[in-house]
Amino acid sequence: MSRWRLRALIVLVYVVVGIYVAWVYDYITPGLLRDVAEALLAVFLWFLVLLGIDLHIG
Repeated sequence: MSRWRLRALIVLVYVVVGIYVAWVYDYITPGLLRDVAEALLAVFLWFLVLLGIDLHIG
């Protein structure tokens, strides 16, 4: 395994563990995930927002 792949794997594990810890300690909640998903939809589908399509989840 090359050094680049090993470093990428370590960073991935670090981020996954960080997400898990943030979820367990309620820094990440279902409401926050919904808000982030809505924001990402609005950013990537901005043309639909301009056409008046509602991208709110739930």
